[in-house]
Amino acid sequence: MVSSLEPKNMLNKTDKGRQELSPGKRTLGQRERAILLMADGKKPDALLAQLFGGQGRQLIQALLQSGHLHHPAPPASQIPNHNKEPAPAAPSKPDPRATAAKTHGEPFTGQRSLATARMFLFDLSERLFAPRDPSLAHHYRNALREARDGEAMLKVGRDIISKVETLAGSERADGISERLAKLLPEGLLAQPA
Repeated sequence: MVSSLEPKNMLNKTDKGRQELSPGKRTLGQRERAILLMADGKKPDALLAQLFGGQGRQLIQALLQSGHLHHPAPPASQIPNHNKEPAPAAPSKPDPRATAAKTHGEPFTGQRSLATARMFLFDLSERLFAPRDPSLAHHYRNALREARDGEAMLKVGRDIISKVETLAGSERADGISERLAKLLPEGLLAQPA
């Protein structure tokens, strides 16, 4: 099933995609998992296609074909009713996927900004690296201080996440990646890796 990527199309995880993000269920690479994390039914697929220097498009197609992603059906209110009869009301029970999805850390309700993301990365470096490897923590502190624009900070963030994956495993790295994606300005996420 090949699907065209258009700005109005949204992507969402299937049950298979959510299972991939469960602890201990890693079968995909870090880039595919990053797209799965961001596919929340609210972001246009064209935005996700720009990720990783434009390689996001091929990754999305592969995830659609493998059944990890899908384009959700539009809400009933957007489907024309040619019979002029009111559509039956949907039952008002919560979506089990919404309650089953777990996020890492506390929910973040603040503004997306480079400053917020920088403070998160500083704190992360201090908590994870300073006790075990002070020189590595010092390296990341300096790198974050020198990162004067979004692209430079994103590069440092990706390096930190890569180091976390090496030291603490993919589940921990994925959690940090998910949290960082919620803190960074959305336009910055389309930067090439």
